[in-house]
Amino acid sequence: MSRQGLTATMVFLAESANYGEGVGNISTLKKMSRGNYEQYTYISRQAMRYNIVQQAGWDNTPVDGKSGVVQFAPSATIEDYPEIDLFGYMKTSSKEEGKSEKGGAATRSAVVRLSNAIALEPYQSDLEFLTNMGLARRQNLENGIAQSEIHRAFYTYTITADLDRIGIDGEISISAAKRAERMKVFLDTIQFLYRDIKGRRENLTPVFVIGGRYERKNPFFENRIILEKGSIRVNTLTEILESSNDVKEHTYAGLTSSIFANDSELKQTLKTGSVADTFGQLKKEVDDYYGESN
Repeated sequence: MSRQGLTATMVFLAESANYGEGVGNISTLKKMSRGNYEQYTYISRQAMRYNIVQQAGWDNTPVDGKSGVVQFAPSATIEDYPEIDLFGYMKTSSKEEGKSEKGGAATRSAVVRLSNAIALEPYQSDLEFLTNMGLARRQNLENGIAQSEIHRAFYTYTITADLDRIGIDGEISISAAKRAERMKVFLDTIQFLYRDIKGRRENLTPVFVIGGRYERKNPFFENRIILEKGSIRVNTLTEILESSNDVKEHTYAGLTSSIFANDSELKQTLKTGSVADTFGQLKKEVDDYYGESN
C-alpha cells in the first residue's frame, strides 16, 4: 500500500493573533469553550490559509463576481495556479459561459487541509487599555479610548495532504516534479509562517512538530497535543506511535530547545531532531513519493 497521506501537527507560541467581531469599544479575540467552561482562543483555518497563500506567493489566482458571489474565475485552472490546486475551488459559470443552458458550478475539494490553530492554555480575560493620547495632544483634542483582549499562549494546528491528488483535476495532470515543488513550497511556508495583526508581526514558526507520510490519510496527532505546566504530555504521543508499525516507522519529530519544561524527556522519548531537520525529512518524503510516482 502506497504512503499517500502526509500530515504534521505543530505547536507555536503567539500573542492575540485573530480577532472576531468587537463589542462596543472592545476588540474581542476569537474563542471557543470546553465542557469545563474554560475558554481557548484560536486562529481560524481561514486566517491561516490567507497567510500561507500570501507568503507562498500564490495569491494571484483570478477571481470574479459575475455569479453574485466572489469566486475563483472559471478560466483559472490548477495547472497555472497552485492555490486552487492545494486548497480547492468553487467556480460558477453563467448561462452564457457554461456549456449547458443553466450554466453550473465546478468544485474541487481541498487537497491540503488545515485545522484551526487552537490555544493550549486557557484565556484569562486579560485586557489591554488603549488611547490615542500621542495624537490627541498635538491639537489639544480628547483621547479616544478602546480596549483589546490579549492572550499569549502556545497554539497547535494540523496540516494533512493527499499527495496522490495534488496536480490532478479531471483531464489536467501536471508533472511529478511540479507537484513535488508545490508541496515543498507549502512546507517551507509553514516552517517560517508569520501573521501581521494590529501593528505586530507574530512569529508562527513551529517550536514543536510531529508527523510523517503514512498509508492512512489520517491526521494522527491532531487533538493529541496536551500541555501541562509547560510540558507536552509525552505518553499521549507515544501511544499513537505504538498504534501501528506504519506510524511508528515513519514518524519524525522536531523540537526547538529550551522551550518546554520537559525538553529532555521529549528528546529522549521521541528521538527529536530540530524543527528544521523534521521539515527537511518531510520534504524528502515528498521527493521520494513523487520520485516513485514518476
